[in-house]
Amino acid sequence: MGHTTRRLLTGALLVLAAGAGLAGSPAAAQAAGISATIDVNSELKVRSGPSWSAAVVGTLADGRKVAVDCAVTGQKVTGKVRTTDQWDRLTNGRYVSHAYVRTSAAIPACVTSVGSPVHVTGRIRTSDGAVNVRTGPSTLHAVVRKAADGSTVKIVCAVAGAKVKGTVRTTTLWDRLSDGRYVSHAYVVSGTVKACPPATPAPAPTVPAQTPAQFIASAVPGAQQGWREYGVPASVTIAQAILESGWGRSGLSAVDRNYFGIKCQNGNYGPHANGCHVYETTECDKAGKCFATSDAFRTYASMGRSFRDHGHFLRNNKRYAPAFAHTKDANKFIMAVWKAGYATDPNYYDKITKIMTNYDLYRYDTWK
Repeated sequence: MGHTTRRLLTGALLVLAAGAGLAGSPAAAQAAGISATIDVNSELKVRSGPSWSAAVVGTLADGRKVAVDCAVTGQKVTGKVRTTDQWDRLTNGRYVSHAYVRTSAAIPACVTSVGSPVHVTGRIRTSDGAVNVRTGPSTLHAVVRKAADGSTVKIVCAVAGAKVKGTVRTTTLWDRLSDGRYVSHAYVVSGTVKACPPATPAPAPTVPAQTPAQFIASAVPGAQQGWREYGVPASVTIAQAILESGWGRSGLSAVDRNYFGIKCQNGNYGPHANGCHVYETTECDKAGKCFATSDAFRTYASMGRSFRDHGHFLRNNKRYAPAFAHTKDANKFIMAVWKAGYATDPNYYDKITKIMTNYDLYRYDTWK
C-alpha cells in the first residue's frame, strides 16, 4: 500500500508459515479421537491456540480427515460451514476453527487435567469505562466484549504485547483468559500470573518458484474480476501486486495471500478477507527516526480475493475518487492514485508503468 516504502515487517515474523501440513500420516491421525472432515475453499491454517493470533503450525487441505480430541471456546470465526467461537483441539494438541469442520459426532468440551492449575482470578479496575477484551494482545486486535469495573476474569497466563497505560499500571503484559481472549494487565488486579509458554515456531513458508509469466497468469482472473466489480484496470492491479509483493515472495503474500499490504481497521477486514494477522513492524518518521510498532494486516483465502479487495479498497476510499474518471486509461488511473498519496516513493508511477509496459499487462484490460 501507500506506506509500504516506510514500513518493513520484522524479519523474524516474515518466516511465519503458510504451513507445510501436519506431521504424520492420515492413518496415524485417526488412531484416536472423533473423526471429522475439513470443509474449506482451499486450505485451512492449523494454529497453536484457539484464535487467529496464535502461531500457524500447519495447514489442512479441503476434504482432509482429522481426529478431534475436544472443543474449546476461542475467537469467533465465520467459515464455510458455520459461524462459531468453537475451536477443535486435534489429537496432536493443535487447533482448527469449528467453522470449517464437518462431523456427525458430538465433540466434548476440553477439560483441564487433574492437579494442574486452572487459572488465577483477577478483578478489573478501571476509571476509563469498560475495558476491551480482545482476540489478541494488542489494541489492533478485534474487541469481542467489554469487562466492567469490578468484574472478575479468569487468567491462565500472561504474554507481552502492546504497551497500555491503564488505571492500575502502565505495562506491556496482557492476560490470556480461560476462553483464549486477552485483556491488558494495565486494568487488572490479581495474584502472580505465570508467563504463557512460547508458541511453537512455524517453519519457513515454501513459496513456489514462479516465473514472471506464471505469476501473471495466476493474477489475471482476480485482477479482471476486480475491474468488473470496482473499475480498477487489471493492468494496474497486476503491476502493483508485482511491485509490492516482489512477485509473490513477500512475507505477507506467502503467508496470508496479501499482495498489497492492506490492513485491518479496528479488527474489521472487509468483504473479501477472512481475518487479520498482527505483525511487529518498524515505522520511520520523516526525520528518519525508526521505532517498533504493530500492525494488523488482512488475510485471504486466495490470490483472487486479495486482488478483488484491492479494487474494493480503492473504490471505497474517497481520496482515490479522481482516479475512477480514468477506469479505461490505466496510465492516467495509476497517476491519479499515486498523486492521491498511495505511495511516498517519488518514482512509484514510473515503476508501475514500466512493469505494465515490459510485461505487456495492458492486454489484460478487458474493455479493449
